[in-house]
Amino acid sequence: MSITTLERPLAGNDGDDGDRSADGHAETAAAPPAPTHIPSKEGIEVGPRRRLRESTLDERFNILGALVAGPTVATLLFGWFTPLTGPIGWVVVAFLAFIGFYILLVSLRSDREEVKDRVLTVLLISAGTILFGALAFVVVYTVGRGSVALPHLNFFTETMQLAGPLDGLDVGGISHAIVGTLIQISIALAITIPLGITTAVFLNEIGGKFARFVRTISDAMTALPSIVAGLFVYAAVIQLITHQRSGFAASLAISVMMLPIIIRASDVVLRLVPGNLREASYALGSTRWRTVWSVVLPTARSGLVTAVILGTARGIGETSPVLLTSGITAVMNLNPFEGPMISLPLQVFDFVKSPEPNIIARGFGTAAVLILLVLLLFIVARLIGGKGAGQLSDRQRRRVAQRSVDDLRRMTVERYVLTPTPTKEPQK
Repeated sequence: MSITTLERPLAGNDGDDGDRSADGHAETAAAPPAPTHIPSKEGIEVGPRRRLRESTLDERFNILGALVAGPTVATLLFGWFTPLTGPIGWVVVAFLAFIGFYILLVSLRSDREEVKDRVLTVLLISAGTILFGALAFVVVYTVGRGSVALPHLNFFTETMQLAGPLDGLDVGGISHAIVGTLIQISIALAITIPLGITTAVFLNEIGGKFARFVRTISDAMTALPSIVAGLFVYAAVIQLITHQRSGFAASLAISVMMLPIIIRASDVVLRLVPGNLREASYALGSTRWRTVWSVVLPTARSGLVTAVILGTARGIGETSPVLLTSGITAVMNLNPFEGPMISLPLQVFDFVKSPEPNIIARGFGTAAVLILLVLLLFIVARLIGGKGAGQLSDRQRRRVAQRSVDDLRRMTVERYVLTPTPTKEPQK
């Protein structure tokens, strides 16, 4: 089947001068281009080509009809014909009815393969909508419950050393938990970033039987329960070496949880680096490690930053390993190697188990601060990571253009200086 494109005739052809303005010049109206048709082998036009991202009138009718019919059937079942009750059940029945009516409407004018494609598309969009809705609900609910404590400035500047369970929200704060979280996650990142990225480079650039074993272990560690990591650090570090809970022990437990995430994500990112870039570097005489440092890692920089963000999001919210390794305290501790050091997730756990409303409000406020802290770290990491390889910002484009102009001027001047000027021989 061949694809032909019908060309739109130019304005002014075939004796059609078009509309003319008062000054006698022809106005070029922006007429829409003629549609592209797909003729069959016999030369009969089947129909106009449709863009993939555009929806037809039939598709919109099917979606709107199913959206109206699904909730209507659920309302009839829950309010008239059956003794069903409950909002969750109504939502489930409405969604199932929506899918059923959508399949029925699509099957009226489509074959089986197109019905499968449309239904799968609706299911994927529904899954994304449900996921985003759940995330939005958690954030809104947490910030709403914590809005009672967040307006107080002392909530960010004071500790709970002098605050009791019956004191108001104008006394006490979570500054010690914020500092503890930043110290612990900084130590964990200092351990996991070089170790995780180096392991991913080893898996991709060296390979071999041992690399297969390391990849299997890192994949298995991604499903490791966090309490097991806390027990491991508690038995191997606290019981045998330090004999006390500390922020450094909590950082080690967090590192155990972050490391497989960073290794796995970095491994996937490094696999996406085109092989011809490595081959070009080797062709220029570069060594393997020079190629990794100057070609592979800069190309995958944006993806590696994403891997670090995923690991940070996993480690910064851990509670059970921190509970076993850092301990609970109400005072500020800036030394990660001496004494207990509390973090924000552990502070939330300690607050919400109290029956006092003010303490519970502090717990939700602490959770809101944790969400904002993760968002801030995400923004900072994105700024550090920048864009992907080959994607330049406006400032970088201007800088590259200016360098090109400077190089052109330099080469022009050198050519003018180095080129000898021909001299005329005197006439005899």
